[in-house]
Amino acid sequence: MRADLLALGAIVLWASLATLATLLSEIPPFLLTGIGLVIGSLISLPLSGFKLSAWKVPPKTLGVGVYGLFGYHLMLFIALQTAPAVEANLVNYLWPLLIVVLTPLFTRSLKLGARNIIAASAGFTGAAIAISSAGEGAGPLGFEIGYLFAFAAAVIWATYSLLTTKLRTFPTSAIGLFGLVSGVLALVAHFILEEPAVIASSDWVLLVVLGLGPLGGAFYFWDAALKIGDPRRIGLLAFLTPLLSTTLLLVVSGRELSWQLLVATALIVGGAILGSQSARGTSR
Repeated sequence: MRADLLALGAIVLWASLATLATLLSEIPPFLLTGIGLVIGSLISLPLSGFKLSAWKVPPKTLGVGVYGLFGYHLMLFIALQTAPAVEANLVNYLWPLLIVVLTPLFTRSLKLGARNIIAASAGFTGAAIAISSAGEGAGPLGFEIGYLFAFAAAVIWATYSLLTTKLRTFPTSAIGLFGLVSGVLALVAHFILEEPAVIASSDWVLLVVLGLGPLGGAFYFWDAALKIGDPRRIGLLAFLTPLLSTTLLLVVSGRELSWQLLVATALIVGGAILGSQSARGTSR
């Protein structure tokens, strides 16, 4: 029960990520990523009793952490700024499905079966429907680039999640180091590659919420849940995220829930659940 509650805490926080990123779309993606991750890293200080020794991890572990936190959020924020937010968010949430599809590349004893292939087909079909439902309003090049970034975000988070299963166990508070290094890298990239930006005072409130929530607290909840719970059960709970995230985006943006988006969501979530059940059956 405790693991379920921790996982649900992460899921609820992650559900707000796309909405907050959309509300902060005036802030350049490197700057948004950097500020959010640095704020989120501060959570680890009280969690570790303000002992920086808890951040001691092998360079390989740190590299994987930076790859996941920095790479994923950078790709996602660019996607949300260059494509319709709801559709880009759905494409991003192919990551539970990709975890199942890519598992054989990380664990040779597991092979892709018929259910895995059906699940992958359902997920990609859902993504295609989500993209095509965007309608008119911008040039096709912009849409294509945005969706590619969303798909890249999904690939990064899926491979990051699988890579962490190959690492030596590390304390949950070490995630603060992942976030701090990733955030600093993003801020350096902002000063080098992006135009200077003026952040409104009202945006700082949202930035703090972003950092403490989906770019901070969610990571600690998720890691703690995986350390004490059944990853298969926790993985199934994760499929609530795209439903909650898309619903919140629609409410905030004032858009109606079209039948295309309903079908796309059903295919992506249904495919992920089918793939997860297949993986669970294979591991028995």
